[in-house]
Amino acid sequence: MSELSYLEKLLDGVEVEWLSLGELGDFIRGNGLQKKDFVESGFPAIHYGQIYTRYGLSADKTFTYVLPELANKLRKAQKNDLLLATTSENDEDVVKPLAWLGDNVAISGDMMLFRHEQNVKYLAYFFQSEIFQTQKMKYITGAKVRRVSSGDLSKIKIPIPSSNNPEKSLTIQSEIVRILDKFTALTAELTAELTAELTMRKKQYNYYRDQLLSFKEGEVEWKTLGEVAVIGTGNHDTQDAIEHGKYIFYARGREPLKLNVFDFDETAIITAGDGAGVGKVFHYAKGKYALHQRAYRIVPNAFMNPRFVYHYITAYFFTYIQKASVSSSVTSLRRPMFLKFPIPVPPSEEQARIVEILDKFDTLTNSITEGLPREIELRQKQYEYYRDLLFSFPRPETASN
Repeated sequence: MSELSYLEKLLDGVEVEWLSLGELGDFIRGNGLQKKDFVESGFPAIHYGQIYTRYGLSADKTFTYVLPELANKLRKAQKNDLLLATTSENDEDVVKPLAWLGDNVAISGDMMLFRHEQNVKYLAYFFQSEIFQTQKMKYITGAKVRRVSSGDLSKIKIPIPSSNNPEKSLTIQSEIVRILDKFTALTAELTAELTAELTMRKKQYNYYRDQLLSFKEGEVEWKTLGEVAVIGTGNHDTQDAIEHGKYIFYARGREPLKLNVFDFDETAIITAGDGAGVGKVFHYAKGKYALHQRAYRIVPNAFMNPRFVYHYITAYFFTYIQKASVSSSVTSLRRPMFLKFPIPVPPSEEQARIVEILDKFDTLTNSITEGLPREIELRQKQYEYYRDLLFSFPRPETASN
């Protein structure tokens, strides 16, 4: 870690003291500001919810404003204040930090600022660390809405290098921030590259799939799905599912469940009649399985290759039902929608050829689709590891309890 060599020199012989936030500054609660108070232009203002939805680790400009008359009545954050959203619906997000680097800004209730003389981004990075999160957890209160009081936040301890020499301390804090800023930028760049790669691969797959499944007029015979397949539903409810059942149970969700009995022993294409991903999510069933009463099974006739039908339906069924629907969105499927769906019927040999190519593409694309998100997650965990490492100074027992 060459990036740490300069930091190691700075820390050589330096004492690191774990001080409570209450010893380092003051917490000041926001007041009065509501979302309905926002106007097109005026005095900069931040609502606590925006810390979760619109801001990253730091900012020097706002997205929203209030009238100057209202701003005069509101609490203001200053440059170098740490802004904190003090309520959330989950424990991980509560007390999310925002290092404020701009001019004075009005802040809302359910939010507080921490005024101090440290490097504000050093504090913000620390608030994201596992060390802070562990200390924070024991102070969270509330049932549905989770919160941490300023009094309890004041008890949380943070490592301050060279606390008896403010200038030296800020130099070390700034170097830690510089390293973390660089890690953050690198992680974001890698994530963007991997995401772009994933998008490109999906587009590439869709292009080749469409090339293989497109037929010129008169080139092949066309039939409706009702002419080439048996279409029906199951008879189970979701509550019938058993965690460690013997057979796959296709229900209304994206992921199959389990059941100890089966309804069918066949090769079929399965899709939910309503629920998440309606008309978009298809399963290829082979063997024994159970089926929900609002899920459909499509069993191709002998002259249709089941995998060909699967690939074609997966590619074009959702677009078809969108065009056929009288409403702007499709929330449920009915049997007539399947019966009328047009499908090409190329010769068996051509179906097999197309299936062989698309199955290979499918395997490759799924491998990439699964692998790239894992790589993105790995990069994020790597960043978090190094971030937490930078804050892992020796500490007394009182700071770790």
